Amino acid sequence: MSRTFVMARAAALSVLPLTAIMFTAEPAEAQSSASEGALEEVVVTARRREESLQDVPIAVSAFSGEFLEGIGAIDITALSQTTPNTTLEVSRATNTTLTAYIRGVGQQDPLAGFEGGVGIYLDDVYLARPQGTVFDIYDVERVEVLRGPQGTLYGRNTIGGAVKYVTRRLADRPELEIRGAVGDFNQLDLIVKGSLPLADNFRIGGTAATFTRDGFGDNLFTGEENADKDTIGIRLSAEWEPADNWSVRLAGDYTEDRSSPRHGHRLLPSFTGAEVLDDVFDTRAGISTIPGSNAGLDPLVDQGGLALNVEWDLNDNWTLKSITAAREDNSEGLIDFDNLPENTFDAPVIYENEQFSQEFQASFSGDRSAGIFGLYYLDANAFNAFDVIIFNLQTSFTLGDYDTNAWAVYGDYTYDLSDTLSLSVGGRYTEDERDATVTRESFAGGLGSPFFGNDDAISITDPIPGFVPTFRGNRTDSDFTPRASLTWAPVDEHRFYVSYNEGFKGGGFDPRGAYGIPEVREGFEPEEVQAYEIGAKSVWPGGRLQTNFAFFVSDYTNVQVPGSIILDNDNDGEPDGFAGTTTNAGKAEIMGAEFEAIGQFTDNFSAILALGWIDADYTEWLIGGEDADGNPILIDISDEREFQNTPELTASLNLRYEFPFRLFAADGDLALSTLVAYRDDTFQFEVPDPLVDQPAYTLWDASVGWTSAEGRYSMTFHGRNLTDEEYIVANYNFPTVDSSVIGFYGAPRTWTLTGTVRFY
Repeated sequence: MSRTFVMARAAALSVLPLTAIMFTAEPAEAQSSASEGALEEVVVTARRREESLQDVPIAVSAFSGEFLEGIGAIDITALSQTTPNTTLEVSRATNTTLTAYIRGVGQQDPLAGFEGGVGIYLDDVYLARPQGTVFDIYDVERVEVLRGPQGTLYGRNTIGGAVKYVTRRLADRPELEIRGAVGDFNQLDLIVKGSLPLADNFRIGGTAATFTRDGFGDNLFTGEENADKDTIGIRLSAEWEPADNWSVRLAGDYTEDRSSPRHGHRLLPSFTGAEVLDDVFDTRAGISTIPGSNAGLDPLVDQGGLALNVEWDLNDNWTLKSITAAREDNSEGLIDFDNLPENTFDAPVIYENEQFSQEFQASFSGDRSAGIFGLYYLDANAFNAFDVIIFNLQTSFTLGDYDTNAWAVYGDYTYDLSDTLSLSVGGRYTEDERDATVTRESFAGGLGSPFFGNDDAISITDPIPGFVPTFRGNRTDSDFTPRASLTWAPVDEHRFYVSYNEGFKGGGFDPRGAYGIPEVREGFEPEEVQAYEIGAKSVWPGGRLQTNFAFFVSDYTNVQVPGSIILDNDNDGEPDGFAGTTTNAGKAEIMGAEFEAIGQFTDNFSAILALGWIDADYTEWLIGGEDADGNPILIDISDEREFQNTPELTASLNLRYEFPFRLFAADGDLALSTLVAYRDDTFQFEVPDPLVDQPAYTLWDASVGWTSAEGRYSMTFHGRNLTDEEYIVANYNFPTVDSSVIGFYGAPRTWTLTGTVRFY
């Protein structure tokens, strides 16, 4: 701690005159104003109303779609490179499931009983499940990343923060844009988007996209590719203004992913002598060849939804808003825990999710005050089923079916106490009801359960003493989460704030739990965060430099930490079962700082800097034990536990130089940009393990792009991970089952050439 604290403090002091927490202020828009010198104002909706980013007393970063395309971002996981104290990564053994952590708070397991600590939003609609939320970057206006608990204004489980994906609104004139991309690994992408006004007050539009490439590695056993990409996406919308004070937007989206399974890389030789492969993207996984275990199962992800957004301006001060949404997704996959041809440790899986949400908002804006008040309702079902085939001898089958009904009432109000001082207060009361049904059975043989097509499977569940085949549980959790902030703006260009926020995430039931154990049947408790923050936002003379700084301290209690264990039900010394364990770690303390800045140093040269430092420590983690006399006691093992996916230091620097350049006798601008991103040592699990934990690493990207003077044509060459860094983003760690320690790696060095043509 001392080394990094000194470094962070020195960095902060070196820029103290700049006082900042940079919200990466829509860099593309900022750069477009270079000719005028000053950076343009960035408008965000972090507090559910349109405000200048520099006026919001919240740590939030905003990235325009143009900026993300300009740096070659493929999907929203690229935000981890440019946002301090934030981890967004593709979950293990998937292509489209998101693992999100902000300021040490998140959730690593995507099973139905666990819900994220970071709220993911698509056009103000909360997405209850992480499946299918690794959104590709297309048809996006901006992405906002709110750091810290957002318990006042946002839906369930924003205890760590929120990621808001905001799609483009339709233009008032006919528009058509075609963008194509080619790259190594046979990458071939095509995006077509357009809008058409059918009347002065009615517009329709949409986007269709297809993304394909070969896998980064090969399956040396089956001859198939490992983790290729084959995705199509469609988004359609209609916007109608029946009157000057009414607006209606209906939007629908659908994504189909037929990418091959994403298998990992063995980090240890197997007991049978299989050596570690040289290429970290190659595999020997043989689960797809198991007869009967995956009958009718085809690796896929289908997801889609509809959203209806209605706004009514009652008068100059009051606006009413309704957000109605329904979503569904279905995922089928094959997880080969051991990554070997043998049926040593394999799992076919199914995830099915559906949700309906309704939100009503009433917002007010006056001369000295503004506020928003709302009601929120969510009805969601999450279902998962999976086999775990162990040593081709026994199959452990688990089915989880979870119904969630949640409602909340919230309000947030800001009042200007004087011309320089404003007070914001807010609160949210949330109630979550959870009904869970979990079935766990064991079957003889290694060909799977009847659910996955093996009708000849023989159940051996009953002979296991104390085992509960089907568990049904119900729990209701509720909490009130307040917020308060005080903002002082001695001059228009500088704002300082202090805030207090609380966050809450409801409890639940372990979807893989051994429910013969009384403690497991009780479920796990809600977790809570109390966060304190001070910050400053500044625009410096000339308007060419914006800086933002925040320092935060959080008390984190009842941390939900899921895990898995291998069982020996018959005590013969051989593994024959699989179950989940969920720990409510008692207490943790989190402290950190964030600095972000954007500067337009000349009309041609700009830079974006982001720094994050965090010190996250468990202060209480109690487990059962015995004293010297054999009496039961509680033992604190907090010193032996670490925070997952929370590197102590994160840093990034983006440089861009743009100048006039004629290409093929056409006037235009050539832009040279580079992005360097650093992440400190990262623990993959709560128990440190040098084999799976990722040491510090740096990624280097660069781009060269040309845009015609009128903006109709553009071409960009992107190079990502230019040093071909090998880095682990997720793991499975089961060393007792044939040394099944598996790493999943980030993308290798890639290049892409994109071209865009616009008609309007």
